[in-house]
Formats: sequence, C-alpha cells, structure tokens
Amino acid sequence: MRVIISAGGTGGHIYPALAIVDKIKQKEPNSEFLYIGTHDRMEKDIVPKYGIPFKQIEIYGFNRKKIFSNFKTINCLIKANKICKKMIKDFNPDIVIGVGGYVTVPVIKSAKKLGYKTFIHEQNSIPGKANTYLSNYADIIGISFPSSKQYFPKNKVILTGNPCSEDAKNVLACDKKEFNLDNNKPLILFVMGSLGASKVNDFLVKTMTLFNNKEYEILYVTGKGDYDKIKQYKFPNNVKVVPYIDKITRVMKKTDIMITRAGASTLSEIIALQIPSIIIPSPYVPNNHQYKNALDLVNNNSALMIEEKDLKGDILVRTIDELLKDKIKIKTFKENLTKLQVNNSATIIYDNIKKLIDRK
Repeated sequence: MRVIISAGGTGGHIYPALAIVDKIKQKEPNSEFLYIGTHDRMEKDIVPKYGIPFKQIEIYGFNRKKIFSNFKTINCLIKANKICKKMIKDFNPDIVIGVGGYVTVPVIKSAKKLGYKTFIHEQNSIPGKANTYLSNYADIIGISFPSSKQYFPKNKVILTGNPCSEDAKNVLACDKKEFNLDNNKPLILFVMGSLGASKVNDFLVKTMTLFNNKEYEILYVTGKGDYDKIKQYKFPNNVKVVPYIDKITRVMKKTDIMITRAGASTLSEIIALQIPSIIIPSPYVPNNHQYKNALDLVNNNSALMIEEKDLKGDILVRTIDELLKDKIKIKTFKENLTKLQVNNSATIIYDNIKKLIDRK
C-alpha cells in the first residue's frame, strides 16, 4: 500500500497518525509512506525519528485577531495547494489520509481534486475547522466519539475510536521503581500535557504540600515548558516530579487515579485502560472542545470533571481522597469506561481504508 498521511500542530493529531501508520505496516510490511506536515510545528521533529519520509509545507491557521496576517496565510495556502498537487502526483498513493490540523487542508483537498481516495479522522467530540471543511473532500470520515456523527455527512461516517487506544492496550506496563515509586502503594498520576498548562501548574504547586503523609504516591508530569520552574520547589516525599514520560501509557497501566487535561488521545487511552480520572479541561482551545470531550465521559458516569475556574483551596485533594475511598464509584467508572471502548480502533481504520482502496 502506498500512503500519504498528514497531521500537524499537536501530539493529539500526530500520534493517532503514527498509530495508523504502525497498523498499516503491521498488516502490509512492504507499504510505503509519505508524511506531509508543517515547517515549524511538532511533527517536523517527531515524525523523522520514526523513519517515515517527511516533507514540509509552509502553512498557517487563520487568525481572527490579527486580520492582516491572514493575507500571508492565504498566500501560503495557494502555494501549498500547488506544492501538494505535485507531491501527490509524484508519489501516486493508493490513499491519502488526514488526521487533523490545518496542514491537512491542502493535502486532502488536492488529493480529492486529483482523483485520489481520501480518509480523514476526527479525534475530538467537536470537530476542528479543518475536518469540518474537509468533510466535503473525504470519502470516509472516522470519528472517535459517537456524538461527533451529527457534524458530518451521515453516509461517510464510521465510528472508529481513536487509534491511540489500540496502542495503549498493547504496551507493557512499567515497573514503578523506575520513577522511585512503591509498587505496593496506590498511584495518583498528574499529567498536564507535553508542554504543560501554566495556570493549572501554578495551582498544583501550591496544592502539593497538602498531599503530605497520604497513603498514596503522586507522579506529577509537569510538561517540559514548566518543569524548570517547578522543580525548584520542595515537595512532600510521596510526590515525584518529572517533565515528560515517553510512552506514558505504560505508567497509566499502574495508575489508580489520573488527573489530566481532556485531549482526545489521552481520553481514548483512559477509556481503553479503564482508568478512573479527574479531568480538568483546558478552556483555551478552539470551540471549548476539551470541555465537550470530557462531557462524553462525565455524562456516561465514567469520570469526574473540575473546571479550571473552580480550582480553589483543597478541592483537588478532597476529590482524590473521596474517589480513592469510594470503591463502588471506581468499579462503576471502570464498567462504564468499558462500554465506551471501541476495540481495535487502528484495525477498524485499516480495514475501512483497505475496502476503500479496493472499491472500484
């Protein structure tokens, strides 16, 4: 299989794209790939490490506040359309896949206009602007949450789940000793994203002293952006602080309660691994989509949510202590998370791509 895949901007788009690539490689080892990404975002550093041929285009999202900057955006988009058409013609793929981010717009649109088959995947419950626009140019649209179906043409939509969930199930669990943790004590995992979440981290730094003498341990993943500032503080002995963990799902498999933002890939991993969680959605994302992602779990009685504006005093400590002691609620959360699972997500995506390619 010859595949062009595009996704950009955040790990929430990039890692599902890589999970799809891995599944195609597993099913068809001789497949060839070309990844098209932006010139100045995360994918340019991440993707080449996986040995996937990478080509970049200069492209930007539209800015509502700085109207005049959009002239440059439009100019880059026109150039990107021409460049993408040439890349696609030269590579001559069997399928072109978009997994989110504005970089996918010229890739999928150009592919469809050239007559190639196209697939896009939406990770969030509320679709981004790129996928909303590209729904007109996609042959198949994969969604992660059932609630997303209302936003797309019904005849194109398939509930696939998030391909990161399949990876999460297959990864080996870590040994807690790797992080100086006790294998016999409950683990509370705080994860604030790869870059961090400054406002929440400011609250957590003040809160950590309240966890002194608890019977559980805390692994606090600050994000690289805030780590240098946070590591200067003194924390209780049962609190371990790290900037980032590669393949964090191996730690999630040993986690009793997780405190996290509501990125789509993270929630898909929580669902796949049935982890009781306290979700603090970021209010700074387009369309407030993290809040709506979190609602999909909360409304199904499978997680708790605390909005950032409500982070005051000892609310987090009390919520963790109450949840950890409530064995019935934890059991209920795990049972309800199982109901939300889409098993073999990456395989479902591969199977539908294969059918699309074989369709005459």
